[in-house]
Amino acid sequence: MTSPDSQTPLLFVTGGVVSSLGKGIAAASLAAVLEARGLKVTMMKLDPYLNVDPGTMSPFQHGEVYVTDDGAETDLDLGHYERFVNTRLSGLNSITTGKIYEAVIRKERRGDYLGGTVQVIPHVTDQIKTCIDAATRGFDVGIVEIGGTVGDIESLPFLEAIRQLRSERGAARAMFMHLTLVPYIAVAGELKTKPTQHSVKELRSIGIQPDVLLCRSEQPLPEGERRKIALFTNVAEKSVISVIDQDNIHKIPRWFHTQGLDQIVVEQLHLEGKAKDADLSEWDAVVDASAHPEDAVTIAVVGKYVDHKDAYKSVGEALKHGGIRQRTKVLLKWLEAEDVEREGAAKVLADVDGVLVPGGFGDRGFEGKVQTSKYARETGLPYFGICYGMQAAVVDAARHLAGLEGANSTENDKNAVHPVIGLITEWRTQSGDIEHRSEDSDLGGTMRLGLQEQRVKPGTLAHQLYGKDVVGERHRHRYEFNNRYRVQLEDAGLVISAKSMDDLLVEMIELPQSVHPWFLACQAHPEFLSTPRSGHPLFIGFIKAARARKASKGANA
Repeated sequence: MTSPDSQTPLLFVTGGVVSSLGKGIAAASLAAVLEARGLKVTMMKLDPYLNVDPGTMSPFQHGEVYVTDDGAETDLDLGHYERFVNTRLSGLNSITTGKIYEAVIRKERRGDYLGGTVQVIPHVTDQIKTCIDAATRGFDVGIVEIGGTVGDIESLPFLEAIRQLRSERGAARAMFMHLTLVPYIAVAGELKTKPTQHSVKELRSIGIQPDVLLCRSEQPLPEGERRKIALFTNVAEKSVISVIDQDNIHKIPRWFHTQGLDQIVVEQLHLEGKAKDADLSEWDAVVDASAHPEDAVTIAVVGKYVDHKDAYKSVGEALKHGGIRQRTKVLLKWLEAEDVEREGAAKVLADVDGVLVPGGFGDRGFEGKVQTSKYARETGLPYFGICYGMQAAVVDAARHLAGLEGANSTENDKNAVHPVIGLITEWRTQSGDIEHRSEDSDLGGTMRLGLQEQRVKPGTLAHQLYGKDVVGERHRHRYEFNNRYRVQLEDAGLVISAKSMDDLLVEMIELPQSVHPWFLACQAHPEFLSTPRSGHPLFIGFIKAARARKASKGANA
């Protein structure tokens, strides 16, 4: 462990009563206010499940897998964190029980414990503390969210570890913030504080006394209920914070600041010498642009997991960010790719101003994505393909522009007549391409992960949007554009607008603007680098194109 003088002050965020109260958003919003006060903030998520990471978990069960610069596959809460603070996170910031036990067992196999009995305390808890220290070192404050709900058996090792850290560091170096529910019983016309009291009692039974309570409710806490909660939980009345439902999550930083939450943290962790007055003007501008749009567009998202929209959390947020940057309200129409197959693209996409086809895996719904690309390409509807959405556009172009009947991805048809999308190992030995190697990724049929640079072709829509020759985007995929078909597809009218720095991998495609007003697709996931304060060039450009499409329809009506 580090010396006391170099230890980063820590704020631990726990949740009680029920899940899905919004610990991640609450933690990120507080981090945003602290950052607005000039503090260097990092964030961390401790997840109690035994999976090593969420990379192999079903999107229906877990939601989006968020990818960091270093290629870590993490919990979607890291997406909330990066959208609210400027710190770029890494795999160090996402820890699961699986990772902890994997590290402990590896040490035991090496003999690091000198033949001793390996136990939850101290070995597992020590490993958790080591991970927390590694992820937060060098910052003014680290905010650590513990997944799950207090009382769950799975999270007990994490809770014990943070209890130990508080004992070791003291209240000036570690504090606890607990998020609970204060339900409103409509028939009685009352807010009920008992669930919060019981949740805090559960925490205290394992040795954790919260310093701050965030009380989630449908309406502000009356002073009487605030005093009652403070009395029965042994929390200072000023530290019982009312967290009401907001119509815009970007209002939460200002709400917390108005109630003095950031000042409570600054004072307890003795950060007065580093903290300045909060400048929340950027967040106020985001809220104002969202509240007073000058236009509205409808965007269809044609995916495979739309019944569980958390699977596309960053995509939905990035589309809204693109609208915020131009005071445009973005209305999302979530469509199953299989519905496109059954009902036809013309029917389900007739009333939208643009269509985005996001990532995914497997053959289910793929033909619906290809049909979506074909419809958008033929009708001039703005099309934005991401990852699998790019591969669908390539298959569409191969079949319907280049006349390559039977074109497909080998992910869906191992014996495709024209495998225009495939694993690198399936096509590089046949094409004579040089073998591709990267320090950051193993492309031998496995996942290409993390931030990688690409060279953008001058004169293309992509270059116009980025305004740069070289850009970096995060990846998460296995299959690639098959280089054996580059010339045929370019001759058929497809523009390859970005390639990897070694010229081997196709990163972006588009149609000439003389043929289509806005048709662009990328192999990477630009949604992971979009924030409400700055947006992302591709999403901003896409929403602008959707606005133009809507305006042209209105003019021709």
